[in-house]
Amino acid sequence: MEAATHLVNDTVDFYTWSLTIADKRVEKWPMMSSPWPTLAISQLYLLFLWAGPRYMQHREAFQLRRTLIIYNFSMVLLNFYICKELFLGSRAAGYNYLCQPVNYSNDVNEVRIASALWWYYISKGVEYLDTVFFILRKKFNQVSFLHVYHHCTMFILWWIGIKWVPGGQSFFGATINSAIHVLMYLYYGLAAFGPKIQKYLWWKKYLTIIQMIQFHVTIGHTGHSLYMGCPFPSWMQWALIGYAVTFIILFGNFYYQTYRHKPRQSKPVTNGVSMATNGVSKKMEVHAEENGKKQKKGLRAKRD
Repeated sequence: MEAATHLVNDTVDFYTWSLTIADKRVEKWPMMSSPWPTLAISQLYLLFLWAGPRYMQHREAFQLRRTLIIYNFSMVLLNFYICKELFLGSRAAGYNYLCQPVNYSNDVNEVRIASALWWYYISKGVEYLDTVFFILRKKFNQVSFLHVYHHCTMFILWWIGIKWVPGGQSFFGATINSAIHVLMYLYYGLAAFGPKIQKYLWWKKYLTIIQMIQFHVTIGHTGHSLYMGCPFPSWMQWALIGYAVTFIILFGNFYYQTYRHKPRQSKPVTNGVSMATNGVSKKMEVHAEENGKKQKKGLRAKRD
């Protein structure tokens, strides 16, 4: 018991000390004064993961097609805005793309980058809705460990990033990731229109490949920064490398299971949207159409 008390006290003392080196610019920004709002939202997310499937178990799945279209294209715009602001802000600030320490000044470009990174953090909280929509539509198989791990950790870890390092090297990964999310949510938004559009969406596989390339680039970029002795907090860089490694493993397994292992699924699923409409496959539609033509021919023969 005494050891536990010491651990708690040491943790509180460490957190109190860490606040003294946090970025004062973001201290009064929404959600940034304390970690509790971020942790509370994440806890509600985990609670919904448990309660949602139980609530929906004996209920009819929601369609939410219009909601998905609006949501996904809104995320396209948000991620495009973040990517644009980070790119233009870093160019205007004269950032070095191989080694860039954090500038905690109130320079207009530095504040612009910090603001864009804050929006990036907020977007990770909004992305919890991905899971909510899966569960409301009873696409429980889409809520995998990779899905939950990715969503829950990104929101929490980026609160830490914005609190202490909203600039410098932090811009690099966020710029790449937001650009990829423009493509990803564009894909999901188009898929939500249904089979007429889905038949043209052959490039989902390549989104996964791009995501895996992103993690390798992140490790290479961060490793090079550490090798150079870049004056960016090393704890953040080592944490980023370890985090990227977990994603390489998880996304690699997903890619193998989905595209190499060739599972028996006959209906590919995109963002929880089945390639069949209302549970009726294209083959069944064609078969039904052929039967209808035969019946019409039979009726005509009887009339003749």
